[in-house]
Amino acid sequence: MKRRIMMKGALLGLLALILLWGIVGSGTVPASTAGDQGMYKNLKTFNEILDIIENNYVEEIEPKKVMEGAIQGMISSLDPHSVYLSPEMYRELQVDTKGVFGGLGIEITIKNDVLTVVSPIEDTPAFIAGIKADDQIVAIEGKSTRGMNIMEAVQKLRGPRGSEVTISIMREGLAKPKDYAIIRDIIKVRSVRYERMDGDIGYLRISSFNENTLDEVVKALKEMILKKDPLKGLVVDLRNNPGGLLDQAVRVSDVFLKDGKIVSTKGRIPSTEKSYEAQDDGDELPCPMVVLINRGSASASEIVAGALRDNGRALLVGAQTFGKGSVQAVIPLNDGSALKLTTAKYYTPNGTSIQATGIMPDILVELDRKEKNGPDEKETILQEKDLEGHLPGESGGSKAAEGEGSMKKWDNQLKYAVDLLKSWSVFEGMKTR
Repeated sequence: MKRRIMMKGALLGLLALILLWGIVGSGTVPASTAGDQGMYKNLKTFNEILDIIENNYVEEIEPKKVMEGAIQGMISSLDPHSVYLSPEMYRELQVDTKGVFGGLGIEITIKNDVLTVVSPIEDTPAFIAGIKADDQIVAIEGKSTRGMNIMEAVQKLRGPRGSEVTISIMREGLAKPKDYAIIRDIIKVRSVRYERMDGDIGYLRISSFNENTLDEVVKALKEMILKKDPLKGLVVDLRNNPGGLLDQAVRVSDVFLKDGKIVSTKGRIPSTEKSYEAQDDGDELPCPMVVLINRGSASASEIVAGALRDNGRALLVGAQTFGKGSVQAVIPLNDGSALKLTTAKYYTPNGTSIQATGIMPDILVELDRKEKNGPDEKETILQEKDLEGHLPGESGGSKAAEGEGSMKKWDNQLKYAVDLLKSWSVFEGMKTR
Protein backbone atom coordinates (compact mmCIF):
# COMPACT_ATOMS: atom_id res chain seq x y z
CA MET A 1 0.00 0.00 0.00
CA LYS A 2 2.79 2.41 0.90
CA ARG A 3 4.51 1.74 -2.43
CA ARG A 4 1.27 2.40 -4.33
CA ILE A 5 0.80 5.72 -2.55
CA MET A 6 4.38 6.75 -3.30
CA MET A 7 4.07 5.78 -6.97
CA LYS A 8 0.75 7.60 -7.33
CA GLY A 9 2.18 10.67 -5.65
CA ALA A 10 5.20 10.65 -7.93
CA LEU A 11 3.08 10.38 -11.06
CA LEU A 12 0.67 13.11 -10.03
CA GLY A 13 3.54 15.28 -8.85
CA LEU A 14 5.27 14.93 -12.21
CA LEU A 15 2.14 15.87 -14.12
CA ALA A 16 1.51 18.83 -11.82
CA LEU A 17 5.13 19.93 -12.29
CA ILE A 18 4.74 19.81 -16.08
CA LEU A 19 1.57 21.89 -15.79
CA LEU A 20 3.35 24.45 -13.59
CA TRP A 21 6.37 24.53 -15.92
CA GLY A 22 4.06 25.37 -18.82
CA ILE A 23 2.48 28.26 -16.89
CA VAL A 24 5.72 29.74 -15.56
CA GLY A 25 7.48 29.21 -18.90
CA SER A 26 4.91 31.40 -20.62
CA GLY A 27 6.00 34.37 -18.53
CA THR A 28 2.67 34.68 -16.67
CA VAL A 29 1.24 33.04 -13.57
CA PRO A 30 -2.55 33.30 -13.75
CA ALA A 31 -4.51 32.47 -10.61
CA SER A 32 -6.72 29.99 -12.45
CA THR A 33 -7.82 29.44 -16.02
CA ALA A 34 -10.32 27.19 -17.74
CA GLY A 35 -7.41 25.25 -19.22
CA ASP A 36 -5.94 24.67 -15.76
CA GLN A 37 -9.27 23.41 -14.43
CA GLY A 38 -9.51 21.01 -17.36
CA MET A 39 -6.02 19.72 -16.65
CA TYR A 40 -6.76 19.11 -12.96
CA LYS A 41 -9.97 17.31 -13.93
CA ASN A 42 -7.91 15.02 -16.19
CA LEU A 43 -5.47 14.41 -13.34
CA LYS A 44 -8.40 13.24 -11.23
CA THR A 45 -9.42 10.82 -13.98
CA PHE A 46 -5.84 9.62 -14.21
CA ASN A 47 -5.84 8.98 -10.47
CA GLU A 48 -9.05 6.92 -10.77
CA ILE A 49 -7.58 4.79 -13.56
CA LEU A 50 -4.40 4.22 -11.59
CA ASP A 51 -6.49 3.05 -8.61
CA ILE A 52 -8.36 0.57 -10.81
CA ILE A 53 -5.12 -0.81 -12.26
CA GLU A 54 -3.49 -1.15 -8.85
CA ASN A 55 -6.47 -2.94 -7.34
CA ASN A 56 -7.62 -5.10 -10.24
CA TYR A 57 -4.78 -5.88 -12.64
CA VAL A 58 -4.06 -9.61 -12.87
CA GLU A 59 -0.49 -9.24 -11.60
CA GLU A 60 1.25 -6.79 -9.30
CA ILE A 61 2.44 -3.84 -11.34
CA GLU A 62 6.01 -2.58 -11.49
CA PRO A 63 6.04 1.12 -10.43
CA LYS A 64 8.94 2.13 -12.70
CA LYS A 65 7.42 0.44 -15.73
CA VAL A 66 4.02 2.08 -15.18
CA MET A 67 5.70 5.45 -14.57
CA GLU A 68 7.68 5.34 -17.81
CA GLY A 69 4.66 4.04 -19.73
CA ALA A 70 2.53 6.96 -18.53
CA ILE A 71 5.22 9.47 -19.45
CA GLN A 72 5.85 7.94 -22.87
CA GLY A 73 2.14 7.89 -23.64
CA MET A 74 1.80 11.54 -22.68
CA ILE A 75 4.76 12.65 -24.82
CA SER A 76 3.90 10.45 -27.82
CA SER A 77 0.51 12.16 -28.08
CA LEU A 78 2.24 15.44 -29.05
CA ASP A 79 4.18 14.91 -32.29
CA PRO A 80 6.60 12.36 -33.84
CA HIS A 81 9.72 14.22 -32.70
CA SER A 82 8.90 14.68 -29.01
CA VAL A 83 10.02 11.72 -26.91
CA TYR A 84 10.88 10.71 -23.36
CA LEU A 85 14.47 9.47 -23.10
CA SER A 86 15.40 6.99 -20.40
CA PRO A 87 18.94 7.43 -19.02
CA GLU A 88 20.18 4.81 -21.49
CA MET A 89 18.41 6.47 -24.43
CA TYR A 90 19.72 9.89 -23.41
CA ARG A 91 23.26 8.56 -23.50
CA GLU A 92 22.62 7.20 -27.01
CA LEU A 93 21.41 10.62 -28.13
CA GLN A 94 24.56 12.24 -26.80
CA VAL A 95 26.62 9.69 -28.72
CA ASP A 96 24.75 10.62 -31.92
CA THR A 97 26.03 14.18 -31.90
CA LYS A 98 29.65 12.96 -31.69
CA GLY A 99 29.32 11.19 -35.04
CA VAL A 100 30.98 7.95 -33.81
CA PHE A 101 29.09 4.87 -32.53
CA GLY A 102 28.80 1.11 -32.96
CA GLY A 103 25.89 0.05 -35.14
CA LEU A 104 24.51 -0.49 -38.65
CA GLY A 105 24.39 3.00 -40.16
CA ILE A 106 20.75 3.80 -40.87
CA GLU A 107 18.47 6.76 -40.20
CA ILE A 108 15.06 5.58 -38.95
CA THR A 109 11.63 6.99 -38.15
CA ILE A 110 8.10 5.78 -37.40
CA LYS A 111 5.64 5.70 -40.32
CA ASN A 112 2.12 4.34 -39.87
CA ASP A 113 3.21 2.80 -36.55
CA VAL A 114 5.99 0.88 -38.32
CA LEU A 115 9.73 1.39 -37.85
CA THR A 116 10.89 2.69 -41.22
CA VAL A 117 14.27 3.48 -42.81
CA VAL A 118 14.68 7.10 -43.91
CA SER A 119 18.02 6.39 -45.56
CA PRO A 120 21.14 4.26 -45.08
CA ILE A 121 24.37 6.13 -44.39
CA GLU A 122 27.01 5.82 -47.08
CA ASP A 123 29.63 3.06 -46.76
CA THR A 124 28.14 1.54 -43.59
CA PRO A 125 27.14 -2.12 -42.93
CA ALA A 126 23.46 -1.38 -43.66
CA PHE A 127 24.32 0.41 -46.90
CA ILE A 128 26.59 -2.42 -48.06
CA ALA A 129 23.99 -5.06 -47.10
CA GLY A 130 21.44 -3.39 -49.39
CA ILE A 131 19.06 -1.76 -46.93
CA LYS A 132 16.98 0.83 -48.79
CA ALA A 133 15.13 4.03 -48.02
CA ASP A 134 11.51 3.34 -47.01
CA ASP A 135 12.27 -0.25 -45.93
CA GLN A 136 10.07 -1.35 -43.04
CA ILE A 137 11.94 -2.97 -40.12
CA VAL A 138 9.22 -5.29 -38.86
CA ALA A 139 11.40 -7.24 -36.42
CA ILE A 140 14.78 -7.05 -34.68
CA GLU A 141 16.23 -10.40 -33.61
CA GLY A 142 12.83 -11.98 -34.27
CA LYS A 143 10.99 -9.56 -31.96
CA SER A 144 8.29 -7.40 -33.54
CA THR A 145 9.00 -3.68 -33.65
CA ARG A 146 5.33 -2.71 -33.51
CA GLY A 147 4.83 -0.25 -30.66
CA MET A 148 8.59 0.29 -30.36
CA ASN A 149 9.72 3.94 -30.33
CA ILE A 150 12.76 5.17 -32.22
CA MET A 151 15.13 5.34 -29.25
CA GLU A 152 14.20 1.81 -28.16
CA ALA A 153 14.96 0.61 -31.68
CA VAL A 154 18.27 2.48 -31.71
CA GLN A 155 19.29 0.70 -28.51
CA LYS A 156 18.59 -2.69 -30.07
CA LEU A 157 20.29 -1.91 -33.37
CA ARG A 158 23.49 -0.56 -31.85
CA GLY A 159 26.12 -2.72 -30.22
CA PRO A 160 29.82 -3.64 -30.12
CA ARG A 161 31.80 -3.78 -33.33
CA GLY A 162 31.84 -7.30 -34.79
CA SER A 163 28.57 -8.39 -33.18
CA GLU A 164 25.69 -9.48 -35.40
CA VAL A 165 22.07 -8.36 -35.43
CA THR A 166 19.29 -9.71 -37.62
CA ILE A 167 16.62 -7.34 -38.89
CA SER A 168 13.51 -8.41 -40.78
CA ILE A 169 12.73 -6.11 -43.71
CA MET A 170 9.44 -5.69 -45.57
CA ARG A 171 9.36 -3.71 -48.80
CA GLU A 172 7.22 -3.43 -51.88
CA GLY A 173 7.60 -6.52 -54.06
CA LEU A 174 8.36 -8.90 -51.18
CA ALA A 175 5.74 -11.53 -50.35
CA LYS A 176 7.10 -11.87 -46.82
CA PRO A 177 9.76 -10.17 -44.68
CA LYS A 178 13.37 -10.77 -45.64
CA ASP A 179 15.98 -11.29 -42.93
CA TYR A 180 19.28 -9.41 -43.07
CA ALA A 181 22.03 -10.59 -40.72
CA ILE A 182 24.35 -7.59 -40.45
CA ILE A 183 27.66 -7.30 -38.63
CA ARG A 184 27.88 -4.10 -36.60
CA ASP A 185 30.82 -1.79 -37.11
CA ILE A 186 32.09 1.48 -35.69
CA ILE A 187 30.06 4.06 -37.55
CA LYS A 188 32.16 7.15 -38.07
CA VAL A 189 29.79 9.53 -39.73
CA ARG A 190 32.06 11.42 -42.07
CA SER A 191 29.78 14.36 -42.59
CA VAL A 192 31.80 16.01 -45.37
CA ARG A 193 33.29 14.75 -48.62
CA TYR A 194 34.73 16.88 -51.38
CA GLU A 195 36.61 17.03 -54.67
CA ARG A 196 37.16 19.25 -57.69
CA MET A 197 35.18 18.25 -60.76
CA ASP A 198 36.17 19.15 -64.31
CA GLY A 199 39.07 21.06 -62.84
CA ASP A 200 37.39 24.23 -61.67
CA ILE A 201 34.02 23.14 -60.16
CA GLY A 202 34.03 22.26 -56.47
CA TYR A 203 31.85 19.47 -55.07
CA LEU A 204 31.03 19.54 -51.34
CA ARG A 205 28.91 16.71 -49.97
CA ILE A 206 27.45 17.24 -46.47
CA SER A 207 25.73 14.06 -45.23
CA SER A 208 24.80 15.21 -41.70
CA PHE A 209 25.34 18.01 -39.18
CA ASN A 210 27.27 16.80 -36.14
CA GLU A 211 29.80 18.49 -33.86
CA ASN A 212 32.57 18.31 -36.48
CA THR A 213 30.69 19.47 -39.58
CA LEU A 214 31.75 23.13 -39.60
CA ASP A 215 35.43 22.26 -39.15
CA GLU A 216 35.21 19.67 -41.93
CA VAL A 217 33.51 22.14 -44.30
CA VAL A 218 36.15 24.82 -43.69
CA LYS A 219 38.95 22.29 -44.18
CA ALA A 220 37.38 20.98 -47.41
CA LEU A 221 37.00 24.47 -48.89
CA LYS A 222 40.62 25.33 -48.05
CA GLU A 223 41.84 22.11 -49.65
CA MET A 224 39.88 22.73 -52.85
CA ILE A 225 40.94 26.39 -53.09
CA LEU A 226 44.62 26.23 -52.13
CA LYS A 227 45.73 23.31 -54.28
CA LYS A 228 44.60 24.66 -57.66
CA ASP A 229 43.21 27.69 -59.44
CA PRO A 230 40.21 29.52 -57.96
CA LEU A 231 36.88 27.75 -58.19
CA LYS A 232 34.48 28.90 -60.89
CA GLY A 233 31.54 27.28 -59.15
CA LEU A 234 30.59 25.15 -56.14
CA VAL A 235 28.02 22.38 -55.77
CA VAL A 236 26.84 21.78 -52.18
CA ASP A 237 25.13 18.38 -52.02
CA LEU A 238 22.55 18.14 -49.20
CA ARG A 239 20.57 15.22 -50.61
CA ASN A 240 19.57 12.51 -48.13
CA ASN A 241 20.99 14.67 -45.33
CA PRO A 242 18.63 14.05 -42.36
CA GLY A 243 19.84 17.08 -40.40
CA GLY A 244 21.44 17.29 -36.98
CA LEU A 245 22.63 20.18 -34.84
CA LEU A 246 21.01 23.58 -35.38
CA ASP A 247 24.13 25.55 -34.45
CA GLN A 248 26.17 23.66 -37.05
CA ALA A 249 23.60 24.42 -39.77
CA VAL A 250 23.73 28.11 -38.84
CA ARG A 251 27.53 28.24 -38.82
CA VAL A 252 27.87 26.35 -42.11
CA SER A 253 25.39 28.77 -43.73
CA ASP A 254 27.48 31.67 -42.38
CA VAL A 255 30.54 30.32 -44.20
CA PHE A 256 28.88 31.25 -47.51
CA LEU A 257 27.08 34.46 -46.50
CA LYS A 258 28.45 37.95 -45.87
CA ASP A 259 25.26 39.22 -44.25
CA GLY A 260 21.54 38.61 -43.94
CA LYS A 261 19.29 36.46 -41.79
CA ILE A 262 20.04 32.72 -41.72
CA VAL A 263 17.04 31.36 -39.83
CA SER A 264 14.61 32.35 -37.10
CA THR A 265 12.68 30.27 -34.59
CA LYS A 266 9.34 30.97 -32.95
CA GLY A 267 7.32 28.99 -30.42
CA ARG A 268 4.57 29.51 -27.85
CA ILE A 269 6.79 31.21 -25.25
CA PRO A 270 9.02 34.27 -25.78
CA SER A 271 12.28 32.48 -25.00
CA THR A 272 11.92 30.38 -28.16
CA GLU A 273 11.93 33.44 -30.42
CA LYS A 274 15.45 33.75 -31.84
CA SER A 275 17.01 35.08 -35.00
CA TYR A 276 20.41 34.09 -36.40
CA GLU A 277 22.33 36.54 -38.62
CA ALA A 278 25.33 36.00 -40.91
CA GLN A 279 28.63 37.73 -40.18
CA ASP A 280 31.06 39.09 -42.78
CA ASP A 281 34.29 37.21 -42.11
CA GLY A 282 35.96 38.50 -45.27
CA ASP A 283 36.74 35.03 -46.66
CA GLU A 284 33.43 33.98 -48.24
CA LEU A 285 33.68 32.28 -51.64
CA PRO A 286 32.96 34.66 -54.54
CA CYS A 287 31.96 31.93 -57.01
CA PRO A 288 28.34 30.99 -57.91
CA MET A 289 26.76 28.08 -56.03
CA VAL A 290 24.22 25.34 -56.67
CA VAL A 291 22.70 23.39 -53.78
CA LEU A 292 21.35 19.88 -54.46
CA ILE A 293 18.30 18.84 -52.41
CA ASN A 294 15.76 16.01 -52.38
CA ARG A 295 13.12 14.47 -50.13
CA GLY A 296 15.79 13.07 -47.88
CA SER A 297 17.02 16.60 -47.10
CA ALA A 298 15.56 17.40 -43.69
CA SER A 299 15.77 19.78 -40.75
CA ALA A 300 19.28 21.29 -40.54
CA SER A 301 19.91 20.72 -44.25
CA GLU A 302 16.67 22.57 -45.02
CA ILE A 303 17.90 25.47 -42.89
CA VAL A 304 21.05 25.73 -45.01
CA ALA A 305 19.17 25.39 -48.31
CA GLY A 306 16.60 28.00 -47.28
CA ALA A 307 19.24 30.44 -46.03
CA LEU A 308 21.35 30.28 -49.18
CA ARG A 309 18.36 30.51 -51.51
CA ASP A 310 16.48 33.31 -49.71
CA ASN A 311 19.66 35.40 -49.50
CA GLY A 312 20.22 35.02 -53.24
CA ARG A 313 23.47 33.12 -52.68
CA ALA A 314 22.64 29.79 -54.34
CA LEU A 315 20.32 28.12 -56.81
CA LEU A 316 18.46 25.01 -55.55
CA VAL A 317 18.35 22.01 -57.88
CA GLY A 318 16.73 18.60 -57.38
CA ALA A 319 13.46 17.73 -55.66
CA GLN A 320 11.25 18.95 -52.83
CA THR A 321 12.73 18.53 -49.34
CA PHE A 322 11.41 16.48 -46.41
CA GLY A 323 9.63 19.32 -44.59
CA LYS A 324 10.79 19.06 -40.96
CA GLY A 325 10.50 22.62 -39.79
CA SER A 326 10.37 22.09 -36.03
CA VAL A 327 12.96 22.61 -33.30
CA GLN A 328 13.49 20.17 -30.43
CA ALA A 329 15.00 21.08 -27.06
CA VAL A 330 16.58 18.33 -24.94
CA ILE A 331 15.73 18.95 -21.29
CA PRO A 332 17.77 16.80 -18.83
CA LEU A 333 15.91 15.44 -15.79
CA ASN A 334 17.29 14.74 -12.32
CA ASP A 335 17.42 10.94 -12.66
CA GLY A 336 19.63 11.01 -15.77
CA SER A 337 16.74 10.78 -18.20
CA ALA A 338 15.66 13.60 -20.50
CA LEU A 339 12.75 15.04 -22.38
CA LYS A 340 13.18 15.78 -26.08
CA LEU A 341 10.41 18.27 -26.70
CA THR A 342 9.31 20.23 -29.76
CA THR A 343 9.44 23.85 -28.61
CA ALA A 344 9.41 25.94 -31.78
CA LYS A 345 9.20 26.08 -35.56
CA TYR A 346 11.94 27.56 -37.67
CA TYR A 347 11.48 29.98 -40.54
CA THR A 348 13.63 30.68 -43.57
CA PRO A 349 14.96 34.25 -44.00
CA ASN A 350 11.89 35.36 -45.98
CA GLY A 351 9.63 34.25 -43.11
CA THR A 352 8.40 30.97 -44.61
CA SER A 353 7.70 27.93 -42.43
CA ILE A 354 8.50 24.72 -44.30
CA GLN A 355 6.89 22.43 -41.70
CA ALA A 356 5.18 19.52 -43.52
CA THR A 357 5.60 21.28 -46.88
CA GLY A 358 9.31 21.34 -47.55
CA ILE A 359 11.34 23.56 -49.85
CA MET A 360 10.82 23.42 -53.59
CA PRO A 361 13.96 23.65 -55.75
CA ASP A 362 14.37 26.51 -58.19
CA ILE A 363 14.93 23.91 -60.90
CA LEU A 364 13.16 20.57 -60.56
CA VAL A 365 15.38 17.72 -61.78
CA GLU A 366 14.21 14.16 -61.22
CA LEU A 367 16.74 11.41 -60.73
CA ASP A 368 16.53 9.11 -63.73
CA ARG A 369 18.65 6.23 -62.44
CA LYS A 370 17.94 3.43 -59.97
CA GLU A 371 20.24 3.17 -56.98
CA LYS A 372 21.30 0.06 -55.12
CA ASN A 373 20.47 1.67 -51.80
CA GLY A 374 17.98 4.30 -52.87
CA PRO A 375 14.29 4.08 -53.75
CA ASP A 376 13.30 2.95 -57.20
CA GLU A 377 12.51 5.64 -59.76
CA LYS A 378 9.15 7.34 -59.18
CA GLU A 379 8.81 5.65 -55.77
CA THR A 380 7.15 7.81 -53.11
CA ILE A 381 9.66 8.81 -50.46
CA LEU A 382 8.85 9.30 -46.80
CA GLN A 383 8.34 12.93 -45.80
CA GLU A 384 7.38 14.82 -42.64
CA LYS A 385 3.76 15.06 -43.81
CA ASP A 386 3.60 11.24 -43.90
CA LEU A 387 4.40 10.91 -40.18
CA GLU A 388 1.43 10.28 -37.91
CA GLY A 389 0.76 13.19 -35.57
CA HIS A 390 3.08 15.63 -37.37
CA LEU A 391 2.70 19.35 -36.73
CA PRO A 392 0.52 20.96 -39.42
CA GLY A 393 2.12 23.19 -42.00
CA GLU A 394 1.45 26.88 -42.40
CA SER A 395 0.10 28.71 -45.44
CA GLY A 396 2.57 29.84 -48.04
CA GLY A 397 4.59 26.61 -48.10
CA SER A 398 5.96 24.89 -51.17
CA LYS A 399 3.90 22.74 -53.47
CA ALA A 400 4.58 19.04 -53.81
CA ALA A 401 7.01 17.68 -56.35
CA GLU A 402 8.19 14.34 -57.63
CA GLY A 403 11.79 13.19 -57.68
CA GLU A 404 14.49 11.69 -55.51
CA GLY A 405 18.19 11.95 -55.03
CA SER A 406 21.39 10.00 -55.03
CA MET A 407 24.80 10.36 -53.44
CA LYS A 408 26.70 9.07 -56.49
CA LYS A 409 28.91 11.50 -58.32
CA TRP A 410 27.69 10.33 -61.73
CA ASP A 411 23.97 10.94 -61.23
CA ASN A 412 22.07 13.23 -63.57
CA GLN A 413 21.16 15.75 -60.85
CA LEU A 414 24.82 16.39 -60.09
CA LYS A 415 25.68 16.49 -63.79
CA TYR A 416 22.97 19.11 -64.30
CA ALA A 417 24.39 21.22 -61.46
CA VAL A 418 27.95 21.03 -62.81
CA ASP A 419 26.84 21.87 -66.36
CA LEU A 420 24.81 24.78 -65.00
CA LEU A 421 27.83 26.24 -63.21
CA LYS A 422 30.07 25.76 -66.24
CA SER A 423 27.59 27.55 -68.49
CA TRP A 424 27.21 30.28 -65.85
CA SER A 425 30.77 31.47 -66.40
CA VAL A 426 30.31 31.26 -70.16
CA PHE A 427 27.25 33.51 -70.08
CA GLU A 428 28.97 35.95 -67.72
CA GLY A 429 31.74 36.34 -70.27
CA MET A 430 29.38 37.02 -73.18
CA LYS A 431 28.84 40.58 -74.33
CA THR A 432 25.30 41.85 -74.70
CA ARG A 433 24.29 43.99 -77.66
